[in-house]
Amino acid sequence: MKQKFTILFDLDGTLVDTAPDLMLAHNHVMRKFGYPTKSTEDIRNLVGKGAGALIGRSIWGQAKKEFSKVLDAKIKDEMVKEFVNFYGNNIVNESTLINGVKEFLKWCKAQNISMAVCTNKQEHLSNDLLKKIGIYDFFEYVAGSDTFDYCKPDPRHLTNVVEILDGDLKKTIMIGDSETDANAGKAAEVPVILLENGYTEKNTTEIYHNHLIKDFTGIEKIIKEYL
Repeated sequence: MKQKFTILFDLDGTLVDTAPDLMLAHNHVMRKFGYPTKSTEDIRNLVGKGAGALIGRSIWGQAKKEFSKVLDAKIKDEMVKEFVNFYGNNIVNESTLINGVKEFLKWCKAQNISMAVCTNKQEHLSNDLLKKIGIYDFFEYVAGSDTFDYCKPDPRHLTNVVEILDGDLKKTIMIGDSETDANAGKAAEVPVILLENGYTEKNTTEIYHNHLIKDFTGIEKIIKEYL
């Protein structure tokens, strides 16, 4: 039997404001290896790019400018390992849920809506973050950057999860905060709800979306249009 409705969520900047802890991990690595540190706002912009990442093959994907200048593969591997280890040990020191998230997740459960996370964060870090911040049990599936052989903006990151949940793309919506989420949703041909002030340097007018929200307060009104 097909699911009634499916909502796919991005993680960083959508469900959880993770920038403060990502900044601490990033700056820890940069100080150790002699590179410039960044502010929390810088991190929000870099994380939101989706295709532009901070530390090599870590949770954000591609390397940032300073990192790309490092030619020694061994040093790069050490930086990535240092980042993942530090971040993994400090994953919810300062991270907080986006306003209205928990209430909305509870509402979705009550409506028998199937929910999953599609993030470009590594799967084990995503699971750990969701568990420690108290919302893991709301989701039926968590797909990270390393769950499949592809990730956002590849639409298969979304469509494969819907298939796993025995859902229906015609009854699916994507909620994210950056062009990576929006482009994946558009390519998968599902409606996109975009959060303002996301982890991206782009203006919301430059990012594809069907609905624009400040946070999760009152988002139920939008979802009811699709149920």
